[in-house]
Amino acid sequence: MKLWDKGIEIDKQIENFTVGNDREIDIHIAKYDVQASLAHAIMLESISIITADELKDLKKGLKELADDIENGTFVIEPSFEDVHSKIEWELTNKLGEVGKKIHTARSRNDQVLVALQLYYKDNLRLINSKVKVLFETLLNLAETHKDALLPGYTHLQVAMPSSFGLWFSAYAELLIDDVYVLNAISKVVDQNPLGSAAGYGSSFPIDRELTTQELEFATLKYNVVAAQLSRGKSERSIASALGGLCNTMARFAMDVCLYMSQNFGFISFPDELTTGSSIMPHKKNPDVFELIRGKCNKIQALHSEMLLITNNLPTGYHRDFQLLKENIIAAFEDIKDILDIFNYSIQQVIVKDIDLNDEKYQYLFTVDSINNLVVEGMSFREAYQKIGGQVQEGTYKPDLGKQHSHVGSIHNLSLDKIRDKFPLK
Repeated sequence: MKLWDKGIEIDKQIENFTVGNDREIDIHIAKYDVQASLAHAIMLESISIITADELKDLKKGLKELADDIENGTFVIEPSFEDVHSKIEWELTNKLGEVGKKIHTARSRNDQVLVALQLYYKDNLRLINSKVKVLFETLLNLAETHKDALLPGYTHLQVAMPSSFGLWFSAYAELLIDDVYVLNAISKVVDQNPLGSAAGYGSSFPIDRELTTQELEFATLKYNVVAAQLSRGKSERSIASALGGLCNTMARFAMDVCLYMSQNFGFISFPDELTTGSSIMPHKKNPDVFELIRGKCNKIQALHSEMLLITNNLPTGYHRDFQLLKENIIAAFEDIKDILDIFNYSIQQVIVKDIDLNDEKYQYLFTVDSINNLVVEGMSFREAYQKIGGQVQEGTYKPDLGKQHSHVGSIHNLSLDKIRDKFPLK
């Protein structure tokens, strides 16, 4: 069954190509299509397109479908083009003629669009909650290991003293920036497109404010052309926001892989969280974090894909938009898994004691030594040259006792301030 079926048999090769794997992808938006169909039915009854009894029947039919989706028994068979045609067929099969009325005053275009917007809204909210969990884990780790010093690097060269408290809380605070962007994107998708039909509205006296209220959108996408033009624009914005979050996690995962290596040896994990080699029995590989890094880098490429699919398309709907669904939905599903496994794994990190008296760290405190001389009255430039000369001559002796007291430094992490910054929404 196809919503656009006019009784003409379509070439099977053409059908297979145009349908693609929509049936598999549409499972993710099935419950949202049911939600939107219910709101649409309520609106149709309010403008006397359907009767109160017909609305009652539609509510019952849609509730049964929602239960099937929730229970995992809802299936989109190969005879259906997509979830939208499957749902309409089920309603017609169960309810008769009233099932055929559900599509009145809407197009598959705005049907897809509103289901996707609801999916995006719901999953952005879920991702935010998972980011908050990881954020709290990192701050707790920062508190636990705040006194454990760690060499800091620039250009991958030993630079200045850092700490595990500084490292964990750095990534926690970066997550706040990612949430700021995710919240901004949530506002972009929190606009009801239902009623835009094929992109030019309807001659029916539909009540778009009613469906906005029923679906709990913050506002309408008032202009019907703008509603259709948002297809692609929303996905580009989402891909950019998800990519920013993935950039944070990929960099953190890279640090984990680096710090686990024998050449650094700063951290480890329980054996059951690592994998081995088929020929080297000593190996403890950070496969989880390597896969996190790879998956996050893949998602960061998504914005380019969304941009190139939709770039310079003229006003109106185009079938190109079908190609947006698969990878944007896959990105949402992957990020939820990534956040869960990152949080699960990093909680079990083993922080090692690092001997900062080791020769390779002997210049870690040169800046502190310069600062000591400045405090004693020497100019910074003269102090810099003096310590630099000692380094060159091999006579430099570090001072390991200098305190870094300013806000956000080793000995003043300001974890409470960072925690307070996390957006409540």
